[in-house]
Amino acid sequence: MEKYTLKNGIKAIIKQNNNTPRIALVLYSKIDKDENKSGLYYLLTQLLFKGTKNRTAEQIVNEFDENAIDITIEKKYDYIRFKLLCLNEDINHALEILNDIMENSTLEDIEKEVKKIKGEFESDLDSAKTRAQEGYYRLIFKNHPYGVGRKEIIEQLDTITKEDLVAVYNELKYVTQKNISIAGDIEKDAMIALLEKYFGHLKIEQTVQERAEVALLEEDIITTIKKEDANQAQIYKGWITPNVFSKDYPAIILLNTILGASGLSSRLFLELREKQGLAYTVRSISESYILGGCFTVYIATEPKNIRTSLDGFNKEINKIMTEVISEKELNDAKNSAIGRRQFYTETNLLEATLNGNYECVGLGYDFEENLIKSINSVTKEELIETAKRYFSGKSALCVLAPEKYLKEADLL
Repeated sequence: MEKYTLKNGIKAIIKQNNNTPRIALVLYSKIDKDENKSGLYYLLTQLLFKGTKNRTAEQIVNEFDENAIDITIEKKYDYIRFKLLCLNEDINHALEILNDIMENSTLEDIEKEVKKIKGEFESDLDSAKTRAQEGYYRLIFKNHPYGVGRKEIIEQLDTITKEDLVAVYNELKYVTQKNISIAGDIEKDAMIALLEKYFGHLKIEQTVQERAEVALLEEDIITTIKKEDANQAQIYKGWITPNVFSKDYPAIILLNTILGASGLSSRLFLELREKQGLAYTVRSISESYILGGCFTVYIATEPKNIRTSLDGFNKEINKIMTEVISEKELNDAKNSAIGRRQFYTETNLLEATLNGNYECVGLGYDFEENLIKSINSVTKEELIETAKRYFSGKSALCVLAPEKYLKEADLL
């Protein structure tokens, strides 16, 4: 794996994987300032496929289908990501299409796309799990862009103008920091020449991070969502954790593995589902981004079990803060966490995505190797100290259930 710098300053990471039939290319465009209207970046990503100065939307779809080219565009918390996957022999054609989308989109049919997005989001919010999840992120990331969900986007979509979209589109092309990650059976010099041809004239500037860090919770906060037809209670509880640059990141990965990310062997699964029969689904989730992160425990259970489930969460969190784990459990957690990370590089697309993500956020494209070493070096004592550092802080709790059961759990 090597890193090159194009003439315009864009970094390109190239991983040569011989004898693979499809090339993956992922282009990252970093977000350094917040949207002035919720949903602006998301709407832009959807409109980029609606036609260019050279192609109609139908022609784009047909070229994808006829040549087995797959291009997707995703808006994430910290960046907009373009993913391209194609047969080796079609890389020139695929890059030409991606370049056309990035530079020549007409951003037409705004009203039609707004209507479509609103319909899809409203349908999504009919799901109890989605409503609870968004309620939780809105709570734990209060007044921060990381907490913006479908509800906020629906409310502001109609205020977005063509001028708003053109402005962020031009920033995407001519301002934002970008990097490109490629994996596949490629000849490096030829690949660099193609990147210069299609992306070498794009501009990037040394932008300043204008976005605020995620704030710590000042008190325990709770929100409830009444849904009378809910067959399951949806419970999310979490704590603010540091950004991806923190020295505690490897220990947090292991805490997540031990508590709820290792499937049948995780503590939450064994205690709340196997022993107590409380859960349809139970797990933990650790998320670390440029501006901060959170650690979440989640359960879907019968509404009558809300209080018992919360007590179970508290018991397991207190236990991991106070009791030294065994050498076997620590080693099993390390093997599980590192073993699962191998899946992140199973395909060219996954590998290009991972390497490009690390480069985009500022960790460096080769961060994975260092992360695995750091995970292996975490001690039992460091796990306890890390757990205390974050789980003893204030928490956010979101529970969705019929009103009767929210009252029985003393949440109303």
